[in-house]
Amino acid sequence: MPPLRQICYANRLSGNKWLGLLIDTEATSRETKRFESRMRTARLRHVGAAPEDVDYKTRRGLDKALFQNLLTGKWIKDKRNLMITGPCGVGKTWLACALAQAACREGVTVLYKRATRLFDELELAHGDGRFPRVFKTLTKTQLLILDDWGPDRLNASQRRDLMEIVEDRYGNGSTLITSQLPISTWHDVIGEPTFADAILDRLVHNAYRIELEGQSFRKQEVKSGDETPAN
Repeated sequence: MPPLRQICYANRLSGNKWLGLLIDTEATSRETKRFESRMRTARLRHVGAAPEDVDYKTRRGLDKALFQNLLTGKWIKDKRNLMITGPCGVGKTWLACALAQAACREGVTVLYKRATRLFDELELAHGDGRFPRVFKTLTKTQLLILDDWGPDRLNASQRRDLMEIVEDRYGNGSTLITSQLPISTWHDVIGEPTFADAILDRLVHNAYRIELEGQSFRKQEVKSGDETPAN
């Protein structure tokens, strides 16, 4: 229902303008509900990570022009990927979630997964018959976020699952990966050279890269007594 102030204002409008106001209000309400639904489905680690709150002042190697371009979502429309690397605590996950929220605002479907938990989920899905459904969810979402990639080496089953996911998503959706490890070491994490070459070729060759540096925000927050998540 429109707020009281809108109703009082609407009483002074002509019939056509009143109808237009009702239509605009209903459209806004529906879009808000769709956005909230996309956010719930995304299951972001930092739900409150808003694009407007990104910290560009702290020295950590974040290219403001590049990040603001990424916030437009064109990279997702172009089916390109994004790799965010850097040491623990510099805001990789928060930035990924801010990009995800921006994408949800534009009607993009998003799914956030911590890499280690994803592989555990896939292993269980193989055992109880849910794998086709889980696999479809992972491959059909427009933006898949794999958070905290590495450092544990993948086993044979994990390599196969990742290869299938990456292969199906290639050219059909965007993948965002955060990792404490530099991309040059990912080949070793995957383990088997043939799989590693194929997976990284599909993930990295068309990807934007953000390579962060600096000290952990968490250590700075402990010193200042501020427990706000790193952004």
